[in-house]
Amino acid sequence: MRAMASDPALPLDDFVQALRPDTRLIGLDLGTKTIGLALSDAGRGIATPMETIRRKKFTADADHLLALCSQHHVGGIVLGLPLNMDGSEGPRAQATRAFARNLSQKTELPITYWDERLSTAAVTRTLLEADSSRAKRAEVVDKMAAAFILQGFLDRLGHLTAKDDSP
Repeated sequence: MRAMASDPALPLDDFVQALRPDTRLIGLDLGTKTIGLALSDAGRGIATPMETIRRKKFTADADHLLALCSQHHVGGIVLGLPLNMDGSEGPRAQATRAFARNLSQKTELPITYWDERLSTAAVTRTLLEADSSRAKRAEVVDKMAAAFILQGFLDRLGHLTAKDDSP
């Protein structure tokens, strides 16, 4: 376990350096009642919606999350950081940082944040365009938002890797 840190999330470059090869990433969309989860492929190119955890207590939620991480050979955690439109942080961003602090006490996996502004709105719009029922949207929106967050991160990661590989 890590020593207590004010914010255990790593900057992008440090996060990438901390990843073990051939491991997946898990993306989280933290809500007050649910946690949407998405999983990357081992090549870290594609994010797939995984499941939605109904939040109970932190320990139960973290144990379930970490069991999934172990089961799916996850090497890092990408937490959606809900910034306000002006880039400032409100109560939800503070709650996400608290979740990261608490989670870091239970795992050695590297953790980073990804700006999740408008992720749920984008997913909801896509589902509306697909003519999904309200019940179906409610059932899938959290894990789809997690996939949207994780895919944004993977796309950025791909650009970094491509830049590093260029002559």
